[in-house]
Amino acid sequence: MLEEIAKEIRKDIMITAYHGKSGHLASAFSAVEIMTALYFGGIVKYDKNHPDWEDRDKVIVSKGHASLVLYSVIKRIGYITPEQLYSFCQPGSLLGGEAKYGDIPGVEATTGSLGHGLPFAVGIALANRLDARESHTYVLLGDGECQEGSVWEAALSAAHYRLGNLTVILDRNKLQAMGDTEEILKLDSLGEKWSSFGWDVKNVDGHDIGELARVLEKDRNEAREQPRIIIADTVKGRGVSFMEHVPIWHYRMPNTQEMEIVKRELGITERELQG
Repeated sequence: MLEEIAKEIRKDIMITAYHGKSGHLASAFSAVEIMTALYFGGIVKYDKNHPDWEDRDKVIVSKGHASLVLYSVIKRIGYITPEQLYSFCQPGSLLGGEAKYGDIPGVEATTGSLGHGLPFAVGIALANRLDARESHTYVLLGDGECQEGSVWEAALSAAHYRLGNLTVILDRNKLQAMGDTEEILKLDSLGEKWSSFGWDVKNVDGHDIGELARVLEKDRNEAREQPRIIIADTVKGRGVSFMEHVPIWHYRMPNTQEMEIVKRELGITERELQG
């Protein structure tokens, strides 16, 4: 079932970008299984009829340029309509290239300026503990984003305050806007780095949705005094053959010929594409 949901979310990402004529497709595609497991694998606590429920868990998409995956999840929950989703990046739409807090339910922080999501989440997790709430805070973090110093300042703070109610899922696709993360600014031994900062570290196949759900469920139900990072090994552009592992698809949109391949590989009909 989760695999089918992930398939539909990938389709929605592509259809939405097609209507908006823009979007960071490859970045959104790499995180589909992560977000599907979180929201539809029974992990994140939320009330679809009351999106502002005070005891909800909060998911912050720190790699804000991957907003298409968040918007597609929010649409599936029912916080926004298909029409609103497909208005992405069009005049008058509430859905911009990076999600903005306060405009639509399900967006817990304004992100897009990389390195800010984790510091924001540390504040939320600390406030939840002070208020004796059982809410958990999740952060979807990009690996290229870990080149930002603010990420490491927040990591130190989370460990210092023993925020066991905070979980980071690192989308480790090994690419960023201009190329390979290891060539731009080496991030090797990420697990050891986070561990040395006082975090519990787990590794997982970021496209094995069953394994993701199991690891996340165990994480959600465990009492601990350490923040945890789950390093998810992913493929940027996952699901579209010519996008996988190719840096240019951080920005590009498919042309007419490429769209035929996309439609075939993602199972999108012309009728679905046109809405």
